[in-house]
Amino acid sequence: MRMTLEALARHVARRARQNPAGYTRELMKKGLPHSAKKLGEEAVETVVAALRENDERLVAEAADLLYHLVVVLKLREVPLSRVHRELYKRSRRSVLDPKALKRGT
Repeated sequence: MRMTLEALARHVARRARQNPAGYTRELMKKGLPHSAKKLGEEAVETVVAALRENDERLVAEAADLLYHLVVVLKLREVPLSRVHRELYKRSRRSVLDPKALKRGT
């Protein structure tokens, strides 16, 4: 089975509404500061896995990172479509050089 980021965003939204005892709902109840901190922790764990661990650990940490990113976006009420638009805009210029966007090139 393949889960897209859109499907993950729908899953997070559904869990936040319907599962009062679940992890997603708990994250949402604890609010943005807590969830943003968890996102940061997962980012660090992903970096560590990339540098020091096997592919399975990297994949697991990457999944955790994406999940927590989607939770933070949901808490901020930023739809994933806005992130997609930003990525598209960057791809029209140079996705390989994000600094070029700041320079306007």
